[in-house]
Amino acid sequence: MTANIAIDGPAGAGKSTVARRVARELSFIYVDTGAMYRAMALYLIRQKIDAQDTAGIEEACGAADITIVYQDGEQQVMLNGENVTGILRTEEVGNMASVSSANAKVRKKLVALQQKLAREADVVMDGRDIGTEVLPDAKVKIYLTASVHTRALRRYQELKEKGEEVFLEKIENDIQKRDEQDKNRENSPLRQAKDALLVDSSEMTADQVVEEILRIYRERENA
Repeated sequence: MTANIAIDGPAGAGKSTVARRVARELSFIYVDTGAMYRAMALYLIRQKIDAQDTAGIEEACGAADITIVYQDGEQQVMLNGENVTGILRTEEVGNMASVSSANAKVRKKLVALQQKLAREADVVMDGRDIGTEVLPDAKVKIYLTASVHTRALRRYQELKEKGEEVFLEKIENDIQKRDEQDKNRENSPLRQAKDALLVDSSEMTADQVVEEILRIYRERENA
């Protein structure tokens, strides 16, 4: 039986960074579900489908072939045969993903792939509904969060380092908007699973968050 760790939380909480490092420490496979939804969002943007066009999203999503491969131990996201990993982190893609990921047909398509990965290997998986919907029987469930300001500042610094012209206030407003969309969407809303442990990283370094999750896992493993 596989051992799975589910990490949920709002945008910008550091889930991907932490999950990737926890997986490396435990020799698990890291599955970034957000990247899969971003790949779908990128496809919809390329097809010039409006975020509010529900019928258009449902019709188009069936033609998007999204798969995961691993190169040198790192997850690579393939969209119709193209490696799109390096172009998934734009604000445009993120905003589309927040809307399109709530679509039932989109979720059904991608959740099936995520569950298949978890059945076949020990995984650390992060997203918005991993502990509640995708892996409800995960050995460890974490709800990782941070204040809106902290999350916005982290994103601002990340984009500035890439040389992009960004404004902290706009990023903060975008994050607040995404939080509302994610928490209030009809399908699989963002929420803390009843058996998930809350980790607030507002005053924690990434190293401290990783150590806390490893501690929780080892405690469960030895229980």
